[in-house]
Amino acid sequence: MTLDNSYISLNGLRFHAYHGVMEQETAVGNDYIVDLKMEYDVTKAMKTDNVEDTLNYASVYDIVREEMMIPSRLIENVAYRIAKRLGKAFSKIISIEIRVTKTNPPMGADCDGATVELQFS
Repeated sequence: MTLDNSYISLNGLRFHAYHGVMEQETAVGNDYIVDLKMEYDVTKAMKTDNVEDTLNYASVYDIVREEMMIPSRLIENVAYRIAKRLGKAFSKIISIEIRVTKTNPPMGADCDGATVELQFS
């Protein structure tokens, strides 16, 4: 039996941040949810049981948190910056899927949020 694909995901990361086009968004902020799915070869880690042989999700979280704290006008830019930085920090990531959701977008709608999803390989 061979491993075909392996992924490490971080789901439902919650942040209060100051992204947006409108003045109120940059002053008051909004709540955001970030979901990540990273293709990463865990073949060695599943055999050694050693954290040094895998993608440390605590380190991934630190990068996401740092990027979320840098204000941007668009969540497209936030998602791109997170993915770009993760790819640079962890060269063994094969692909990244990232979703950034603004939970209360200022558009007068009763909804669960507005989401941008990007996929990189």
